[in-house]
Amino acid sequence: MSMDPELLPLENGFPEIPESWKPYVDGLQNVLSQSIRQRVESIPVQDNPSFPRVGILFSGGVDCITIAALLTQMLPHTEPIELFNVSFENPRQTKTHGSASKYNVPDRLTGIQGWKELCRIDPQRQWRFVQVDVPYVQVLEHKSHIRQLLVPSDTVMDMSIGMAIWFAARGIGNLVSDNGETTPYTGLARVLLLGMGADEQLGGYSRHRSAWDRGGTDALAREIRMDVQRIATRNLGRDDRIVSDTSKEARYPFLAATVVDYLSTVPVSRKMDMRLPRGIGEKLLLRMLARRLGLTQASVLAKRAIQFGARTAKMESSNTKGQDSL
Repeated sequence: MSMDPELLPLENGFPEIPESWKPYVDGLQNVLSQSIRQRVESIPVQDNPSFPRVGILFSGGVDCITIAALLTQMLPHTEPIELFNVSFENPRQTKTHGSASKYNVPDRLTGIQGWKELCRIDPQRQWRFVQVDVPYVQVLEHKSHIRQLLVPSDTVMDMSIGMAIWFAARGIGNLVSDNGETTPYTGLARVLLLGMGADEQLGGYSRHRSAWDRGGTDALAREIRMDVQRIATRNLGRDDRIVSDTSKEARYPFLAATVVDYLSTVPVSRKMDMRLPRGIGEKLLLRMLARRLGLTQASVLAKRAIQFGARTAKMESSNTKGQDSL
């Protein structure tokens, strides 16, 4: 199935959900909700009803915030949900911009925006936004340990991603109150939900847009198929080793068999539309679901890789490339 001949009209910067898309949005909401429920219902209930059982690695992007918006429909409102947002002191950036705002990285800004959006759609929930600020000295202290966890992955990009996930999953940071005050905090949830798998299946990477530019729908479909087939060896072993090392368990709602099976039946033209602007066209189906859930700001955020959003990339040198070996 090729892209629809007519572009969806944008109203206030986002297309209204047309009737032809609604069954697919319904389908994604159903299978993703079921997946999240299956990943949290087995977590033992604590004697203290205000003890958080679930945390989310949270950049504020559309993948993780949609998980959060569906999760809050399932848990008792007495139970907090932890949102772990990681930011790194990058010496190259600090040298250029100074140290006053060294942790105000892109993912911190979108994380705070997303946290406030969640508070708006479910004000009864206690959303625990945890700022995990990582000074460069801690990067140097733990770098060799994280590198061991990456094996057999061994690229600069693996290190940048693995480091961000490890510190975020560890959950040692500061809890932010509604008035902006912070207090030292260590995450309590032993189960973490991660948004991995959304980009691969829904066209979230820049290479997906490049494939569309190069060869249209057929080339885009091939690129998506390749990403889904290799995600286990390319990403998941690394990410699972990283999270497990912090004594937490990673669970991936977008990679449930039911979600993968469902999305494999959805035409490419109902998952993404690369003719639309960046921040809308990629992962369009998921953005429509986020919009339906009231996440108006997050639904138009462009994809940003964690290593750039949290500033773990190019800490020492601007000359390194992601595919370079460590």
